[in-house]
Amino acid sequence: MAVALPDMMTAIEISTPGGPEVLLPCQRPVPVPGEGEVLVKVAAAGVNRPDVVQRMGLYPAPPGASDLPGLEISGTVVAIGPGVETEHMGQKVCALVAGGGYAEYCIARADVCWPVPPSLSMEEAAAIPETLMTVWHNVFERGYASEGETMLVHGGTSGIGTMAIKLGKLFGLEVIVTCGSADKCAAALAIGADHAIDYKASDFVEEIGKITGSKGVHLVLDMVAGSYVPRNLKCLREDGRHVTIAVQGGLVAEINMAQVMSRRLTLTGSTLRPRSNEFKGLLAQEIYQNVWPDVVEGRLRPEMAQSFPLSEAAAAHRLMESGDFVGKIILLV
Repeated sequence: MAVALPDMMTAIEISTPGGPEVLLPCQRPVPVPGEGEVLVKVAAAGVNRPDVVQRMGLYPAPPGASDLPGLEISGTVVAIGPGVETEHMGQKVCALVAGGGYAEYCIARADVCWPVPPSLSMEEAAAIPETLMTVWHNVFERGYASEGETMLVHGGTSGIGTMAIKLGKLFGLEVIVTCGSADKCAAALAIGADHAIDYKASDFVEEIGKITGSKGVHLVLDMVAGSYVPRNLKCLREDGRHVTIAVQGGLVAEINMAQVMSRRLTLTGSTLRPRSNEFKGLLAQEIYQNVWPDVVEGRLRPEMAQSFPLSEAAAAHRLMESGDFVGKIILLV
């Protein structure tokens, strides 16, 4: 069934690298889906830390991707490209995208779209793809987490942190998080964390020792890097795994490699956005098989912080940079 589409759409562009004020509404041509792609009429878009870094001019879009910010969306498929089954038309979906989410229409690859069940609102659906794919890949595929193990997560009340708590508990992990205040620690515990450490009030390395009886954790999910890395390694037990997914604390870390060798530690990490379409498609399929039933049945829900109209993207970024929130920030289109 064909859908009449406008020639132009409203989007939020980065007018020049800088602060939140550089996010300005603009008119752009409605994109046309190519091979294996669908066009989604966007209902909501997730706001993520990489959007902020891109806005600052420090994280350019990968080749071929839209220069508009926005890495995850929910909405309705209104056009399909060559090679896409017609059954996709009219479907309510959520998707990971390489860019372009801050707009009325956005291109997504059909193989990274998940159907939105009736039990999930479109706002909630937009809050899932980036965090779920990041946490699943890094905790379970790169970090080899398994039932009964203990995981330390920094930034426990962020979008990634809250998803790590919920997904970790769903798959039988003991989850310890760090947060920047007593209130955030309380929020993390309410979400499901087994322990929450206020890193401003105590040394998280010492606290991990107390919590684990000096055994340490099996896995650290690290979004800080920098000076945190040698401290994280002290938290790991023998054969522990350290997975870095962001470098908010700095690009460079100095570590004792003899410690890595003697305790057989594994250091790894990843970024999702520049990975190939083939990888993202396979990852989406694996999550659809292993996790999406829990979403459909209501056992996994994103933690929602606050929603803003698309026109108030700058305000959403200000909230993101303030850190004064718990869960996911969403733009309503």
